[in-house]
Amino acid sequence: MQAVVCRAPGELTIEERPEPERGVAEILVGVRRIGICGTDYHIYEGSHPYLQYPRIMGHELSGEVLEAPPDSTFDRGQIVVINPYLSCGGCVACRNGKPNCCTRIAVLGVHRDGGMCERISVPETNVYPAGRLTLDEAASVEFLAIGAHAVARSRLKAGARTLVIGAGPIGLGSALFASLAGGDVTILDRDSDRLAFATQAGIVAKTIEAGTRTLERVLVATGGEGFGIVFDATGNRASMEAAFAYVAHGGSLTLVSIVTESVTFSDPEFHKREMTVFGSRNALRGDFETVVAAIESGRLPLPRMLTHRTRLTGVVADLPRWTSEKKGLMKAMVEVG
Repeated sequence: MQAVVCRAPGELTIEERPEPERGVAEILVGVRRIGICGTDYHIYEGSHPYLQYPRIMGHELSGEVLEAPPDSTFDRGQIVVINPYLSCGGCVACRNGKPNCCTRIAVLGVHRDGGMCERISVPETNVYPAGRLTLDEAASVEFLAIGAHAVARSRLKAGARTLVIGAGPIGLGSALFASLAGGDVTILDRDSDRLAFATQAGIVAKTIEAGTRTLERVLVATGGEGFGIVFDATGNRASMEAAFAYVAHGGSLTLVSIVTESVTFSDPEFHKREMTVFGSRNALRGDFETVVAAIESGRLPLPRMLTHRTRLTGVVADLPRWTSEKKGLMKAMVEVG
């Protein structure tokens, strides 16, 4: 079968790989759509903290069932969503219902080869029914589940003054589910085009453009109080550190993204606010189900977020180009088959 392989930073190839063998408790899935994530761009650029090369990328996946165990609840030809977070089931996190941060987690496309290929075999526990979703929609569930999980982690209550930093796909997903939870949401980003997209797509009505006076603009927007709930989805250390100052006294900061460096903050400022800081990693099955229900109900402007498209064989040329040509790019979708 054909697969897109990142052999080293800056080196993408299309290769013939052996057909996957279905394990006893696994589903063989014909991959039909692959969302290209910031993680994939970071892998190509060589800036991902958890990766060894060479690697088949791809973890935002939808497909159709090709083969299932005899006692499976899945039928051949059924459209499915793949949860790419493979957990051990026995560690302290798994035993406490948090397989998303399993101590031995293996994320498809990161810790082990992923789904930027024609077929993949994964544990049946990581395959979810797509319901009424299209292939495009089903492949978008994972990236939206990141935001849904972050909002659940934040314990956001209706009416909370909420700031999302970063207007990329993860930030927009966080903003969408913060709004669905009743938050009064503002998005902050330094890219005016992305802020315009967020308002034009109906994701938020309020934005702040980051710059030399960002903190001042945050305080003006909140009557000097700051935001009760803040999410940082930038993957930028300076932004994550600056976010501590945007939080109101008694408020919280949820770090959705990850960087390779240490993140530092002023302890006096942290303590005087009695801040709560949450880490948010990956997503749980319930978050996937929340996203599927939201898409089925028409509450997400998903078609507008899918801005670019390519084929499996086109990834080798298109992904490197999109790494630098970001204008107008929100989410790229790869078609297979």
